[in-house]
This record gives sequence, C-alpha cells and structure tokens, in this order.
Amino acid sequence: MPIVEVKNLRKSYPDKIAVEDVSFHVERGEIFGILGTNGAGKTTTVECLQGLRRHDSGSVSVLGLDPHKDRRALREKLGAQLQASELPEKLRVSEALDLYASFYRDPADPAKLLTRLGLTDKRHSYFKDLSGGQKQRVSIALALIGNPEIAVLDELTTGLDPHARRDTWKLIEGIRDNGVTVILVTHFMDEAERLCDRIAVIDAGRVLALDTPAGLKTRANESTLDDAFVTLTGRN
Repeated sequence: MPIVEVKNLRKSYPDKIAVEDVSFHVERGEIFGILGTNGAGKTTTVECLQGLRRHDSGSVSVLGLDPHKDRRALREKLGAQLQASELPEKLRVSEALDLYASFYRDPADPAKLLTRLGLTDKRHSYFKDLSGGQKQRVSIALALIGNPEIAVLDELTTGLDPHARRDTWKLIEGIRDNGVTVILVTHFMDEAERLCDRIAVIDAGRVLALDTPAGLKTRANESTLDDAFVTLTGRN
C-alpha cells in the first residue's frame, strides 16, 4: 500500500491560491519527484505533508498518520531538508548533529552518519566555513539523524556546481538504497529523470502529469501536450 496519499489537496493564502487540486501517492522504497518552476506549489505541498502547514481541503496521509493531528508521531518517521534551512554560522557540524539527535528517541549514530556522507573531516568546522555542497551534505545528515522512513528533500541541489550536484545525486540514491523512501522536490528535469522512479509535474498548484521519466518523455513528444508541461520538462 502507498505510504503517502494526497487527494485533492488545496491550500490558499489571502493573496493567492498556492495549491489548487493536487493528488498523488508515494510507494515505499521509491524516489518520488515533485517537479515544477518556482511558485508552482511544490514547497507548499510538502509542507502540508510534514504538518508545517494546515491544508484548506482535501486529505493527506503519511504512514497512516494525519500530518497535522499526528505531527509529533510523524516527526519520528519523517526527516526533512527544507528549502531555506540555515544553521548558525558558529555552530560546528558535530554540534549540529548532536543537537538534532537529542530530539529523537532512537537517533542514528552521528559519527557513522558523518562518515557515510563524507563529512568526518569537517566535523569540527563551523557551518559558515563549509562549501555549498558540504552544507547540503549537512542538511541531508540532519534529515536522516532521526532514522526516518521517509526523507523530504526540497531543492537540494539549487546553487551547486555540476560536480557537487552529481555528488549529491549519488548521496540521494544511497539514501534510497538504505531503505528510506525519498520525496525529491526539484525544478531540474535532468535531476528528476536521473533519480526518480515517478514524477509529478506541478504548475500553478495543479498536477499536469504523473508518470515515470520514460512516460513523461513520451507524453512530451505528443502534439496535444499542454504548453506549460513542455516548458517544465524542457521538451519541444
């Protein structure tokens, strides 16, 4: 059975409708992509999944839990790297992991996690002294410190150089290989194609398409395809 189910999700703000009618499900063990341009409603959707925002209508179930009503229980099962997450500049990497580990009943071993993510030699470094790619590795470590069943990664590679992006892709694949289901939010079609088992393409708060990467390629070549979808996927 799906471990995430979203049906007819809607979320509005006083000045706009962020999510109009979004439905999808996520299977255990897959990397599920949510693809769209900035402002498409991607981040609002995953924030509703995490219980960070209360949706207006529709339904959301994550591991059989209501993200808003069962937020404390869900926190033990879902880890997240947020799009705008930052740490204090003078916080050391090891201090950050120890702090986050204290929030969970059965956390991962911080030292082993640092080794797994190639951060052992940076464990005593200040956050401000890390490169962009190293900061993203720390974000991944913090998302995994609680031994989650699901990891939500939001725009993880934005701003990274090509080498750091490829290294990060390998880390994401490694997360799935270690038994964690991944929900990957991105606006890069090549990233979604490389990593995801299935992709939901979102534009203006609606799902334009939901398919495998191969299925999306086929649909992108159809003459009846929506222009917005062509733009998002980079096909013509």
